[in-house]
Amino acid sequence: MRIVAGRFRGRRLQAPPGLDTRPTGDRVRESLFSILGPLDGAVVLDLFAGTGALGLEALSRGAARATFVERDRKALDALQANVQAFGLGPDEARVVRGDYRRALRDAGARGEAYDLVLLDPPYRDAPGIAPVLDAALRPLLREGARVVTESDRRSPLTLGLGDADERRYGDTLIRIHRP
Repeated sequence: MRIVAGRFRGRRLQAPPGLDTRPTGDRVRESLFSILGPLDGAVVLDLFAGTGALGLEALSRGAARATFVERDRKALDALQANVQAFGLGPDEARVVRGDYRRALRDAGARGEAYDLVLLDPPYRDAPGIAPVLDAALRPLLREGARVVTESDRRSPLTLGLGDADERRYGDTLIRIHRP
């Protein structure tokens, strides 16, 4: 697994051993970020970050900073190793260990707002977390923000954030919302 384009192009990402973390594949990331277009100066939230592949790709393509949220210890170790290997400081990359609900609540309390939110939860959890995400994300979105969801097409993460551009890559379903 590697960064597809931008300033970190070709850099390899560490991933935790085992099958608990399912990083977004290179081809899906390449297609997604081609659709998203320029990210110059964007503030990004990579929720359920895993290895950080999505958020790191965004930083590589011009995003100003990213917050990565992950609760799994092995994935968090890989994420922190990737951030360190890319030479990213706290002004560009902030890694938060914990549950997505608490991270969203804390971000709201700090008055944070994002231009791009990347949601790639464990596929089995996707349908059940949608109501929490719907309520918690709205106040964190800047005008013109986009929310990207990745889920299994047979058990999609369906948010009530308005129309979405929908793409399928095998069993992977990507939706890009523009609330």
